[in-house]
Amino acid sequence: MPNQSLPHLVRSVLEGSPDALPLNDLLTFVDDFVLECTEAEDPKGLVFQLEEELQTIYHEVVDYSCVGQTEVFLAVLHHLAPVLPSTSVISWFDLVLRPALREPKLPTQAVNHAKELIISALQKTHEAYVDKIGDFRRRLLELYLLDAFNEGSGDDVLEWAELTEEERQKRTQWKHNLEDILVKFGNERPEDLLNEIDRHFMNPSSRLQLFTLLNVFICAPNFTSAAQILPKLPLMEHLLFSLFLDNSSTACTLAVTLIVKLLPFFAVYAKEDLKEMLPRLFAILARIMCWKRRRASKGRTLPDEAVDVDFEKELEQETNPVLTVSPEVQWERLEMVFNVTTPLPPSSRPFFTMLYYLYPSNVLKFLRSPAQYLNDKNILNPYLETWEKALNEDEIRRRTENLVREHSCHPLLVWRDAIVELSGPEFWQQYGLARIVSEAAMLDIRNLAVGLQERYSSGDRQPSLQPWPSTSSPRDQEEDQSESPPPRFLHPIDLSSGKAVISLQDMVDTTIALKSNLDVEVIQPTSQWSHSLFSAAPLPTSEDDAKSPMAVLEEGPNALHIAQAISGLQREVLLRQNDLNFELWLSRENSKHIARLYQDRILMKTAEAERQGLYNKLRKYRAEVVRLEGELLEHKRQASNAKNKYADWNAELQKKLKELREEKKNWLSEAAALRTAEKEGKAHFAAQGKLLAGALEQVSGLETRWKENEHKIDRLRDYERQIEQHLKVQSMWDKDFAKFNDRENDILAMQNQYKQMEMHVASMEKALAESEDLVRQHRRQIQTLEAQLNQLKHKKDSPRMAFAEGLASFQAEKAALNEANAKLREENVVLKFEIEERVAMVELLKGQVSHQPLVSEPRASPTLSPRPFL
Repeated sequence: MPNQSLPHLVRSVLEGSPDALPLNDLLTFVDDFVLECTEAEDPKGLVFQLEEELQTIYHEVVDYSCVGQTEVFLAVLHHLAPVLPSTSVISWFDLVLRPALREPKLPTQAVNHAKELIISALQKTHEAYVDKIGDFRRRLLELYLLDAFNEGSGDDVLEWAELTEEERQKRTQWKHNLEDILVKFGNERPEDLLNEIDRHFMNPSSRLQLFTLLNVFICAPNFTSAAQILPKLPLMEHLLFSLFLDNSSTACTLAVTLIVKLLPFFAVYAKEDLKEMLPRLFAILARIMCWKRRRASKGRTLPDEAVDVDFEKELEQETNPVLTVSPEVQWERLEMVFNVTTPLPPSSRPFFTMLYYLYPSNVLKFLRSPAQYLNDKNILNPYLETWEKALNEDEIRRRTENLVREHSCHPLLVWRDAIVELSGPEFWQQYGLARIVSEAAMLDIRNLAVGLQERYSSGDRQPSLQPWPSTSSPRDQEEDQSESPPPRFLHPIDLSSGKAVISLQDMVDTTIALKSNLDVEVIQPTSQWSHSLFSAAPLPTSEDDAKSPMAVLEEGPNALHIAQAISGLQREVLLRQNDLNFELWLSRENSKHIARLYQDRILMKTAEAERQGLYNKLRKYRAEVVRLEGELLEHKRQASNAKNKYADWNAELQKKLKELREEKKNWLSEAAALRTAEKEGKAHFAAQGKLLAGALEQVSGLETRWKENEHKIDRLRDYERQIEQHLKVQSMWDKDFAKFNDRENDILAMQNQYKQMEMHVASMEKALAESEDLVRQHRRQIQTLEAQLNQLKHKKDSPRMAFAEGLASFQAEKAALNEANAKLREENVVLKFEIEERVAMVELLKGQVSHQPLVSEPRASPTLSPRPFL
């Protein structure tokens, strides 16, 4: 079928025409189109044309509220994914994908198709679409932060309370799908996701949601690839800065939970990076230990109470001093998120447990003197204050005593110190992630006590708080229920007086029931807020519509009580979700460890059964060995007797055989010696004949050559005598030529000296002439001055003005003479410099001329010239 009919088939299926194909057949045609595009020369043109037609069909046919049409359209796009560019998927996001991710009634397969399309678009890194893919990735994270439901926002909570159940499902579905897309994309490209999270992490208002996203991302099955690169990324540095500098206890609690989950991954996949950040982790532990509960500020007190503001500020500063951030650290602090009266500080127990398991000696060394440890490691201080002022060592010591008492002694404290612990191999380098988590948890005495109780208890084991389902009869169950204590009901909250009246015992009972394993039954459950909390609130006006729900709520008469209640509930929800995620993560890792232990137990049982079978076979084999050894001794005795008889008979035969062999050997040796002597004689005679013939031939040849070369030898002797004579003449010629060159060099040197003296005399004559001119000028000036002096002597009786004028003119002439004299000195210095330069130039020219030889090329030796052969 031609490709032009594919849009028509899609339109007929979406419209529900009677002649429409089934969805599977339509997807088969879509796959054929994809195969044709891969084999075509211009696949982009075909895909672009089909995409335009699909957009036209979507705008004309598809109804936004029809789930079936959305499912068909998503299936078609999913099968077109191999040939769709990333920009195409981005263009379909607002039309199809985003509404599909918000629809809770859409089948799971269709939602998965939408997720896979988005993830495939994020993974395509074509050079032409890099910027658009980066913007799309940034937009998805911004939608998760700004458009999805935020448990840490009071406005979102109030808006959530006013939504219908269907709208709540849509928002919940939207957030879960966005979270799932980001996590799956992080599994494929962890570095891109973590860098994008780091860009938004610098915004304080987004950190709580990003902590939640990272906690979910850590629980992903493929987080190991991200754990290997996370210590080297800027996000890890910013996570540590958040734990150092942020003042929100809720954010710090979520961050500590995140770090506790990350430490086992770093221990398995990034040991060296963990060692580098270990001192900063210790500093974070100390900061959490120094965290104190905040006091109630003026805004949280009741209006009718008299408050000394100055005293409250001074008391708050003394209780919780705020450390100043260093100007070298570019960081915007996250202050208190929830308006809770007394927020609890974050717990340092799980963080201490994990660090104590991995590096026990270094943990104790740090806790003994925290500031000195950090200064020795040259750790950058993010505060303007020193480590001694930033860390309250008394509070750290008090918290440390409680934590150390509640943890068992680490075995390696006996065998290793802090230096060996960091330089040597780790004891957990061969451990898996689940084993590290489980063994670290067992260092806590509470967990250890439960484990030991389950291990060593036998028949006297106490019944669990949640018993197994009973198999007894209904009558027995009724008797058991009648014997059990009656259920205890908690009293409802009385709001008639305008205040929430709750007894302390009810609060304690509720907390114990929720934290224990008891079955808790909620009576009259409701999904809406209690109307008694908002009974006195006025109806919203037109002016209130422009305000946020939290701002409108704070203007009511019960604003303080309601705001604190909402903030406290929000904080509790976030912390409970964080605890639930952490417990689920611990349960999963413990389950892995339990599975490994169970497998080891099965292997041990199999090995024990195999060992018992081998032991039974060993006893059987031992009895058989004893029997066989007896038979073997009897056979050996009989064989020994037969062997002795055979040896005697064999010795006699060997003696006779030896005599015969010796006699035969002598005969053979004599015959061989005779044959050898005969062969050697013949060969000797033949060799002597050959040598004699060769010698005769050589003698005749030598005589012939001597007669031929006799006259040449005579002439050669004459040539040798002539060569000796020529060599003597050549040596005499070389000596005379060398003397001639030396005399020529001396003559050139004398000529250069003569020219130099001429130049020197000329310069001296010139200088003398100039000096004479100067002397004549000076004489004329002296005569002039003497004449002026005589005139002054004759004018002694003249007025004082004339004398002053003469004196002034005399001084002016004197100054002019001094100036002329100075100019002459300068000219003299310049002339001296020029003379020195010329002398140096003459010397340089002399050196260059002296190196040139008198004759450029020596004459060829007469002894080496060819002569006619006489």
